[in-house]
Parts: sequence; C-alpha cells; structure tokens
Amino acid sequence: MKNLQTITPRKTQIGFIGLGVMGRSMAGHILDKGYDLCVYTRTRSKAADLLAKGAVWASSAGDIAKQSDVIISIVGYPADVQQIYLGPDGILENAGAGTLAIDMTTSDPALARTLYEEGQKKEVHVLDAPVSGGDLGARNATLSIMAGGDEPVFNAALPLLEIMGKNIVYQGPAGSGQHTKMANQIAIAAGMVSVCEALAYAKQAGLNPETVLASIGQGAAGSWSLNNLGPRMINQDFAPGFYVKHFIKDMTIAADAARSLGLETPGLDLAKKLYDRLSEKGCENDGTQALFKLFGVRS
Repeated sequence: MKNLQTITPRKTQIGFIGLGVMGRSMAGHILDKGYDLCVYTRTRSKAADLLAKGAVWASSAGDIAKQSDVIISIVGYPADVQQIYLGPDGILENAGAGTLAIDMTTSDPALARTLYEEGQKKEVHVLDAPVSGGDLGARNATLSIMAGGDEPVFNAALPLLEIMGKNIVYQGPAGSGQHTKMANQIAIAAGMVSVCEALAYAKQAGLNPETVLASIGQGAAGSWSLNNLGPRMINQDFAPGFYVKHFIKDMTIAADAARSLGLETPGLDLAKKLYDRLSEKGCENDGTQALFKLFGVRS
C-alpha cells in the first residue's frame, strides 16, 4: 500500500462529494483554510457559494477521484455511498494509489468494511468517519467525528478532520466509526421522545416552556437534544438541521445492526415507530425536532 502524503494546504488537493445541510458548511471550512477544493453534488446550485469562493466543479465522483489526493463524502443513504465508491464512475475505480477517501455519511457498518477492503485492493486508504452535531455543529466546525480504519491513516487525516470538528476519536478497525454512530443514534432516538414528552407536559401543566427549559436543561435531564432542539420545538421551528427521513434511515440501520448482534432495542424501536408515523404525515423533510408535532401541543 502506497503511503499517504502529508496533508497541507499547499500540497493537497481535496475533493468533496455531497453539499447538503451539513456538507456545504464542512466543505466551506476546508476552502477557508486555503486548500484547493473541487466539489460534486447532484444539484449544482447547492455549490454556488463555494464556487464563487474559488472551489472547482467536478462532473462526477469519478472526476473528483481522478484529481484529488483526499476525497471526503457525506451523502444521504448507503445506496448513495455504494454508488459513489463502487460504481464504474466511482471513487475506487478512478482514484490513484495512495489516495485517502473519508466517508462521513452515516451508513451501514458492513458497507464501511466492504469499502475498506475494496480500497485495499486498489491501494486507496479508506476511513469511515461519520459525524454528530447537525447543522449547528457543521456551521461552527464543532462536529463530533468517530472514525474507523487503520490508525496511521486516521492520524494522517487529523489535520482535515480538525478543520470540521472538535471531538475527534479513533474508534478502531474499519466499520468502528459507523458502529459508534449507531450507538449515538440509539441514544438520541429514545431521548428525542423524552424531550417531546417533557415539553408537552410542561405546556399542558400551564408552565412557561422556556422557563422550564432553563431549569431542566442545566440539571440531570440536560442533553444536546433538549438544549438545542427544545427551543426549536417551543417556537414551532421545524426547519431541518437534520432531516426526519435521514434519521429514519439511521434508525433502520441501527435496528438491523442490533438484531445482527442479538440485541433488543425497545427504545429505538419505539422512536422509529413514531418517526415513521411522522413521515407518513408528510413531514419527512422537516427537522428531527418535528416529532413534537405528534404530541398535540402548540405553543
């Protein structure tokens, strides 16, 4: 396997695939640090602000791979990951030996392992490095990043990961980053139900929800979801920081992975059932805080 070159703004060409709610900010931070950046996303208009700042448009994932030393991807679904990495016009078919590919999509741990193994055959270093922190974490470059793959490759990638996040932890071999993200999503899933229940209870009891949040958010009940998404629920702000449809995707992967490990996940199963109901009401493109709509309380 060809060694990785040192990653620096002057030497390293970065390719970025996926410019959604989070990816656009993440790519912007890399561009702001002086790296040459080429980008690809299915909807070119999403790249307009980055292109105006100096990024270069690529016509496909394969085109990105041909001209990049490091490729970062954050797309929607495992099927999208499979297409951009394993397709005939994909990353692994077109990247040069020694290229580093970092998939930051929340995806299937088994697929992450497959990408790593296929990358080994092509002499392409592959990391799975999903993130947590939503749109706020992406904009503020404070994402939590959980990585799987070869540890020397992770260490080489750190200069880039540190541009996008703050809590960056190597978790173990390929797939470990995705398994860690599944644990993260399982913890969030049941917690989102609890946040909705707590705020609905406060409203129904005649309390001021903002005042209640000021108290319980600083105590044992405090959580990222309560403190960051609770105010959005109270204000009926359901704009997406993280889409309902993508959270359902994550919960489906987590439930399937848990079953393969012989593990029961009743909290996760309940949350997924509620989010499926929310999606059936036409709210799949809302933010995850829209779960509050099911609780029949309006501010």
